[in-house]
Amino acid sequence: MADVDAVSGPSKELVSFASYLYNPSKSGLRAREGVLNGRRVQYFKGKSAVNALTKEEDGRKPRCASREEALEWVQELLDFQLIVRCDRDAQAGRLLRINPMQNFDEDTYYAWLYEGSQIMVILGGIGVVAVVLAGVMFPLWPSVLRNGTWYLSMLALGLLGLLFATAIVRLIIYIISVVVCPQGFWLFPNLFEDVGVLESFVPLYAWEAPKDPKQPVEVTAAAAAAGGATIPTAAAAAAAEAGAEQKKDE
Repeated sequence: MADVDAVSGPSKELVSFASYLYNPSKSGLRAREGVLNGRRVQYFKGKSAVNALTKEEDGRKPRCASREEALEWVQELLDFQLIVRCDRDAQAGRLLRINPMQNFDEDTYYAWLYEGSQIMVILGGIGVVAVVLAGVMFPLWPSVLRNGTWYLSMLALGLLGLLFATAIVRLIIYIISVVVCPQGFWLFPNLFEDVGVLESFVPLYAWEAPKDPKQPVEVTAAAAAAGGATIPTAAAAAAAEAGAEQKKDE
């Protein structure tokens, strides 16, 4: 274990251990969400952290060779306040209180004060500032970039308008088909389904399933994807048959 200077802060190796435990995809340590001093935090049980440091997974060696070594590392996380020992409220399980005894015990809970790598947060902040500055300085852009931005915005508005127009036209066609024909006609039946962009326009059209409860309904893949198809369930069909038999008896 590397020597750590209490004045200079945690060593890189200790931060590496904290990053490993903090990332559940690497360590398998599943933290819960709680509230500590009015702030949302992630907390875990001490035994789970030790198990995460000593377990073997996919043939790889564990992070620590023994439980004693893992206990020492977790205690150092406590000493440098990367985690803090806390107690759960008996009535509100998510409410946490800091325990005055900041020693490690496998049967107690610990909340993360370490927030992981801040690189992505910093890059995201820089990106937001850059976008805002670029928008403010739009009049100073070269004419080529300004013209290109204008054409792109017009293209986006045109595509959005085309989508609305297509939705209105398909609805009008469906209403007319329902009035004229016994079943509705859907243009681009997958337009508003949870599919890819290209799949939204395939198939080109589909007929709505007939609404006859006395006969079994066979729905093609295209018709089932129409979104407006009505398929009678077994319970509805049974109820319809019972009603028909009752009318015959009367």
